[in-house]
Amino acid sequence: MQNKTEILTATAAAVGASAAAGSVATKTDSLWYLTRRKPAFQPPAWLFPVAWTALYVDIAAVTGTTLVELKEQGKEEEFKRLAGALGLNLALNTGWCFLFFRGKKPALATAEAAALAASSADLVRRCVEVKPKRGWWLAPYAAWTGFATVLTGAIWLKNRKK
Repeated sequence: MQNKTEILTATAAAVGASAAAGSVATKTDSLWYLTRRKPAFQPPAWLFPVAWTALYVDIAAVTGTTLVELKEQGKEEEFKRLAGALGLNLALNTGWCFLFFRGKKPALATAEAAALAASSADLVRRCVEVKPKRGWWLAPYAAWTGFATVLTGAIWLKNRKK
C-alpha cells in the first residue's frame, strides 16, 4: 500500500512532468505564433506563466490530497479512477502545447482543448465528490481550460485560410 508521501510525491512528479513538457513545447516567440492574429480578449503574455504555475500547484495539491484521502479510506476503485482521470488530463494538457505550438494545428488544438476542458471539469467533479470544500479549489483550472478552448478557437477562426 502506498503511503501519503508516496502518493503526494507521485502526483507532484506527474504534474511537474506535464508542466515541464508543455513548457518545452510552448514557443510564444516563434514566428508562426507571433504572426497569428489574436482576439481582443487575448490576455497579456506575462499572465500565462503566472496563471499556469498557480494552476499546476493547485492541480497537484487538490488531486494529490484527494488521492491520499481515497487511499486512506480504502476506496481503491475510486483511487484508480481518479488517478487515471488525472493521467488523461495531464496528457491532454501537455498534448495541447504540442498540437498548437509545435504542430501549428489550431483547429485540432481547439478540439483537443475542448476535451481538456471536459476532463478538467471531470477532475473537479471527482474531487468535489470526495471533499467538496477542497474539490472546488480545482474549479479555476476547469474555468481556465474552458477559456483556453474559446481562445484557441478564436485564434483558429481569425487565421484560417478562406
